[in-house]
Amino acid sequence: MEQTHTTHNGVAATPGAQRRVLVVEDDPTIVDAISARLRAEGFLVQTALDGPAAVDAAEAWQPDLMVLDIMLPGFDGLEVCRRVQAQRPVPVMMLTARDDETDMLVGLGVGADDYMTKPFSMRELAARVHVLLRRVERAALAAVTPRSGILRLGELEIDHAQRRVRVRAEDVHLTPTEFDLLVCLANTPRAVLSREQLLAEVWDWADASGTRTVDSHIKALRRKIGAERIRTVHGVGYALETPAP
Repeated sequence: MEQTHTTHNGVAATPGAQRRVLVVEDDPTIVDAISARLRAEGFLVQTALDGPAAVDAAEAWQPDLMVLDIMLPGFDGLEVCRRVQAQRPVPVMMLTARDDETDMLVGLGVGADDYMTKPFSMRELAARVHVLLRRVERAALAAVTPRSGILRLGELEIDHAQRRVRVRAEDVHLTPTEFDLLVCLANTPRAVLSREQLLAEVWDWADASGTRTVDSHIKALRRKIGAERIRTVHGVGYALETPAP
């Protein structure tokens, strides 16, 4: 039987180049296409066609990542994400058939790390999966080789060692992507970073078609740390606001 080990944050990792991806989608044609592409990229793939089967498969198989459709029989992908994340942290790429920002924000709010709107290219999906796994690995490495000290920007505190964020001394739960996005903005407070810069720095993704992903994650981050802390520069990008010296 294939062996796995568990990283410091509970995310199981398969030794060597192969990683386990659970594909949850009720359309057999889409399932087959995604599975074939990911297997060609070297991933181990298992599939589930409904919500209950997805939760059972995630518990039994311990995937390194889930590709998860929102609309599913049994119960939807949002509920799958909630239940799976309650068991153990798993990176989630969420799929939605509707270009609906509410769906995206709710998905990000229940623990999804990224999303794609159908129809999408299998090439881009595979690239995003690779990027998401690399980001999780970077987060694990950062936790065992932490930067010293805590960055304080007014009532906002960023603890790099523990990857924790506090606002007014209260802990704020951020996904790995949200934390990396906040750190990227905090590295140059008040400086405006373009969507393309943020996409390249946080997602390792240089395709401008992904800039809406940045916008949705910014909105999710604002909900958690306060909308007034992130300034939008229309047509350019975003800046992290800090108290005047």
